[in-house]
Amino acid sequence: MAPLIALVAGWILTRLAGLLGVSALDGWQPALCVALALMFTLTGVAHFTGRRAEMIAMVPPALPRADLLVTATGVLELAGAGGLLLPATRSWAAVALTVLLLAMFPANVHAARSGLTLGGKPVTPLVPRTFLQVVFLAACVAAAV
Repeated sequence: MAPLIALVAGWILTRLAGLLGVSALDGWQPALCVALALMFTLTGVAHFTGRRAEMIAMVPPALPRADLLVTATGVLELAGAGGLLLPATRSWAAVALTVLLLAMFPANVHAARSGLTLGGKPVTPLVPRTFLQVVFLAACVAAAV
């Protein structure tokens, strides 16, 4: 739920900043890119902090080197977040993050079906998690166009 809160609150706050005169944020799309950058920074950092072991457990067992995959996806999320903040790379970063979200979704499915935890709490059940994924994908697509 924290990524959704970061996305929505980040968009509202940056959109307000744009309306109040911050020209770089004047428009729904620049505000969305900043909000997505905030969300992906939050989720990317989680790959390296206290939830790392739980994230490694989320990787489907058929995939090798879960620890390396969690590290790589964390780095890619952080790089994508940075790319969203630069107008020259914004579209490419949004497309890359869209692909990354699709690639990581099986880990969410595995976690939901296996009854895993994240932050000591059960992961979001599959149907609401799928809905969240659609929201995140739509936001990335909107940022890319």
